Amino acid sequence: MPFWSTNFGQDTTLKDPKRKHRFTVEFQGINAAQGGALLWYAKTATKPGFNVNAAEHKYLGHTFYYPGNVTWEQVTVTLVDPVDPDVTATFADIMVASGYTPPTDANSLGTVSKAKATGALGTVLITQLDGDGNPVESWTLWNAFMTSLKQDDLDYTSDDLSTTTVELRFDWARVETLNNSSAVNGSGGNEFFKA
Repeated sequence: MPFWSTNFGQDTTLKDPKRKHRFTVEFQGINAAQGGALLWYAKTATKPGFNVNAAEHKYLGHTFYYPGNVTWEQVTVTLVDPVDPDVTATFADIMVASGYTPPTDANSLGTVSKAKATGALGTVLITQLDGDGNPVESWTLWNAFMTSLKQDDLDYTSDDLSTTTVELRFDWARVETLNNSSAVNGSGGNEFFKA
């Protein structure tokens, strides 16, 4: 029975729909004293999405399309910048751990590598929660690394909290859901895009 037609006082097993404000973000390469890898200062996060390229074939007066490569879109996470842990310093350290060092002389030959960049950030998890704080949907980003970091503008006329926005590129994502149902016939189970 749909959630909108049920008396919630009588059916305590019914789950609310997923809510946008119930989520956590973890960068497991970060280990802050306040919360470890859990980024309690996360403000917004985009969930993974993908595009399927289509190959076009023309025959006489018709056009036919065939599915091709899957490309995952970047994920964007906006974080409030507390003093402790300092988000700006944390992401600067992640870039250094990724292999980036400003050139100081002709012997500064190190560069960013994928192994270092993904290792510095660690596994990235985006989890939606229910009203009790239990996960209902959890995304794992595989081989994620930073592609962009943008700091908030400073403004004497604003009382807003300072934020930092990070864009992440990754190879693919896996989603695990709470229930075993699927709207697609014959595709039950709660783990998708499993390796």
